[in-house]
Amino acid sequence: MIIPTEPIGSIPRPLSLVSAFSRIDADDPSLDSLYEDAIRDTIARFEASGSPVISDGEQRKYHNFGTYCVDGLVNIAPDGFNLPFVGHSRRWPRLLEGPFRYKRSADSFLDFAQRHTHVPVKQAVISPSALSLMYPAEGLPGYSRDQFLEDLLHEHETEVRRCLQKGAHVVQVDFTEGRLAVKLDPSGDLLSRFIDLNNLALSRFSPEERKRIGVHTCPGADRDTTHSADVDYAELLPSLFELQAGNFYVALAREKDRVRVLKIIRENMKPDQRIFVGVVDPIDPRLESIEEIRDRILEAAKYVPLENLGTTDDCGFSPFSDDTSTSRDTAFEKIRRRVAATALAADEISGS
Repeated sequence: MIIPTEPIGSIPRPLSLVSAFSRIDADDPSLDSLYEDAIRDTIARFEASGSPVISDGEQRKYHNFGTYCVDGLVNIAPDGFNLPFVGHSRRWPRLLEGPFRYKRSADSFLDFAQRHTHVPVKQAVISPSALSLMYPAEGLPGYSRDQFLEDLLHEHETEVRRCLQKGAHVVQVDFTEGRLAVKLDPSGDLLSRFIDLNNLALSRFSPEERKRIGVHTCPGADRDTTHSADVDYAELLPSLFELQAGNFYVALAREKDRVRVLKIIRENMKPDQRIFVGVVDPIDPRLESIEEIRDRILEAAKYVPLENLGTTDDCGFSPFSDDTSTSRDTAFEKIRRRVAATALAADEISGS
């Protein structure tokens, strides 16, 4: 048998590219050659790892995984929602006026990656719920929240549809704010609103298209810290599996009680959902052994039906472009070991 395995997306940028960001505007054409070299190297290393599905490492998402589509717009300010990590925070942009439009779409990243590999490429996009945090609580004159959400859903649908049409292996919707929503609002109301909004987006796609759409959840990963690891997964996962997506990427390697989480997954997943469990911890500098990762997979296989099981990393290795806490070499070695451990676990399960 074969257990599918996929990365989440981001790979630490080469230090030459990170250094250039401090001197040159990240959208400056003079950086194009550095971006392209970084993507080619990322793809080559992914291929060398044996990964059956790859990404471009999100090298061109030069600020972070979430605001790539709006960075550089003239109608935003940098002082929006505060994303609180342990020991530091990140700011989301704030919308100043309507209309809301993307400046760039993730399918443009997919175009370049596909030209440089024959391996299936997945494409990560940011969720509508994360971008909904850009709209100010006090509202905007002449641009209602309802109109903003309609524009947001249109932009998201257009982006995902373009990625699907261009042959993305899967489109992964990054939903790291899901677990954080429970921390911000223990009543569950914010999480419910996020789920409803994302389901409105997913409802615009056919059942066949939704088989190629996935949702990623994690407690955050930036400078070796998280923003919501202290939130009980039991408060998130039942709602998460109400999302009408075909694939789910669930951070698990870092959990203190993985078996408890696996039982929650088993109780709440739907028969047609593929669950990619995180078996590698991107913010742990230690390289897990292939045998250790294999054992995590075998553990997961006791609770998730084999026909629904996949493996992944807990999170991207560098969702924020200035995060150099993990090296490229470490990231790709962890990926190589995940790929090898997944094949080893599959062989043991099948009795080979």
